Amino acid sequence: MELQKVLEQKVQQAVKDLFKADLPSVEFQPTRKDFEGDVTVVVFPMLRVVKGNPVQIGTQIGEYLVAKVTEVSKFNVVKGFLNLVIADSYYLDFFRTISTDASYGYAKVASKDAVMVEYSSPNTNKPLHLGHIRNNLLGYSVAEILKAAGHKVYKTQIINDRGIHICKSMLAWQKFGEGETPESSGLKGDHLVGKYYVKFEEELKKQAKPIFNEYIKGNISPPVVGGYEIKFLVKEIEQLKQKIEKLESNDSSKKPEILKIKEKIVENTSQINDYARNRTDLMSSAYSMLLQWEAGNEEVVSLWKKMNDWVYAGFDTTYKNMGVDFDKLYYESDTYLLGRDAVKEGLAKGVFFKKDDGSVWIDLTDEGLDEKIVLRSDGTAVYMTQDIGTAIQRVTDFPDINGMVYTVGNEQDYHFKVLFLILKKLGYSWAEKLYHLSYGMVDLPSGKMKSREGTVVDADDLMENMTSTAATISEDLGKLEGYTKEEKQDLYKIIGLGALKYYILKVDPKKRILFNPEESVDFQGNTGPFIQYTYARIQSILRKANDLGISDSVKDLDASDLALHEKEKELLKQLQLYPETVQLAAENYSPALIANYTYDLVKEFNSFYQQVSILGEADEQKRLLRVSLSRKVGEVIQSSFRLLGVAVPERM
Repeated sequence: MELQKVLEQKVQQAVKDLFKADLPSVEFQPTRKDFEGDVTVVVFPMLRVVKGNPVQIGTQIGEYLVAKVTEVSKFNVVKGFLNLVIADSYYLDFFRTISTDASYGYAKVASKDAVMVEYSSPNTNKPLHLGHIRNNLLGYSVAEILKAAGHKVYKTQIINDRGIHICKSMLAWQKFGEGETPESSGLKGDHLVGKYYVKFEEELKKQAKPIFNEYIKGNISPPVVGGYEIKFLVKEIEQLKQKIEKLESNDSSKKPEILKIKEKIVENTSQINDYARNRTDLMSSAYSMLLQWEAGNEEVVSLWKKMNDWVYAGFDTTYKNMGVDFDKLYYESDTYLLGRDAVKEGLAKGVFFKKDDGSVWIDLTDEGLDEKIVLRSDGTAVYMTQDIGTAIQRVTDFPDINGMVYTVGNEQDYHFKVLFLILKKLGYSWAEKLYHLSYGMVDLPSGKMKSREGTVVDADDLMENMTSTAATISEDLGKLEGYTKEEKQDLYKIIGLGALKYYILKVDPKKRILFNPEESVDFQGNTGPFIQYTYARIQSILRKANDLGISDSVKDLDASDLALHEKEKELLKQLQLYPETVQLAAENYSPALIANYTYDLVKEFNSFYQQVSILGEADEQKRLLRVSLSRKVGEVIQSSFRLLGVAVPERM
């Protein structure tokens, strides 16, 4: 039984025996550092059922516990706080229990029900980028944490492999590629396809510019789609410009109002530009290609398959370098027609309603939301329809699923509120256990890194940059004497990727991150390399102990007369927290709890390392305990970092 449960029962019994009262619960807290003790019982809440002086009540309970509970060796009372000192024997017994447990902190699978975790889910028209890195790291880590907490887990992604954006890359490659392939260009397949997506946008701008200029001049002839709206937008822009001129000449205090007007001008200009883009020959050809794909045109489908295969090969390399994997892949080209049957069933049940134009909607105003379309008037699906169908399909494919986690950015918060409500209203029991793992954006200090396209930082570039940054900082610190070139390169990758992953995962998912590569590779503070360095230090201690013939086996430990040093006890108390931290991280879908627990453990170990002698300790039993304790701390660091997808080096 856990110590706190034992103490709760004994405190309740003490109150019953001493004061003839029933105490419904006991409030505990860690003992403050400036007082002696390990666990503190808060006496003040007891005054509801026990009348008297809190110091006297605490003293009587403390005396009772020392006499009746072997785990409590002594106590002190400070005002209304009963500080209990837990016996060394309790911590030593605990350490014996966990010392040889290779899976300490991890729970056995406790249920037949499974959880599916979705992450990554990229488009196939460009490489993975910085946003995908946070998505993948979060999703993968949450999946691993759920497994460690005793859940069966399936890791999945849905790949957006169809649509107009894919056709843009295909069309540009057809027109400008001259048969270029990943092999002939030396580019990863996803980068090659992304190159032609950028090329399409460049050519589209060229074609759209003269049309846009004509629109701005008011030359909208012959009549075009949106012609009346374009005229309205152009006229409004002129009026807004005139308003700015008046404000600027009359009143300099109107700057906020002027900024709002300028924002409206930008918005109108963007809308006009969209009309111009859609009128180009290039955009018309892209839409034509999409229709051909949907009709199953052999030539278009063949090109689509070829270019997607290039992208998948590129993605696989990126995922391997990132250290993430999947159990099941879904493709939007297979799922985009799903969901319509569910909508028909929902109509029959009264979950949905049909408007006069034939479109199908759901009314969520009672839930504080609004009406949401689930089927267009022409019978075609919207994204919500696809997501409904995909969720249902997943449970069909994996009948043991009883919950899903969607790792998607916080701009989709509303979408998932609606999706989960719809699935509940359709009557699916597993819909009660759906979770949106929402996360904020990742920003970089300006001017730090540019991608091949010059606008978005792609994942391959960032990971390569992190390895280079780790190499530069490690060389400057002079920590790599005696390493071969290959060993150095492997270590740089471990440090660089560890820095990246830890820096991102230590932050609560909902918060926006400013990611600084140099700061993340610092060997001091709350960073991945600091923790990795501590792990490597522990492995060095263990190697030296082995060379000296010092045992680290608890079987050889005689603890009958062993008194724990304060730092040994603190380290053991920190180790005790690991299993509950894993469970808490799973309940909250938060790798940050694991990351920050590991940092606290490492800080505690470094304090222990600095204040007690390990290999130089003269007492054989103390030396054995300290070596064994160091080994276990190293195992827990490795175990917790495994949940974050971070590797640890044997030496640094």
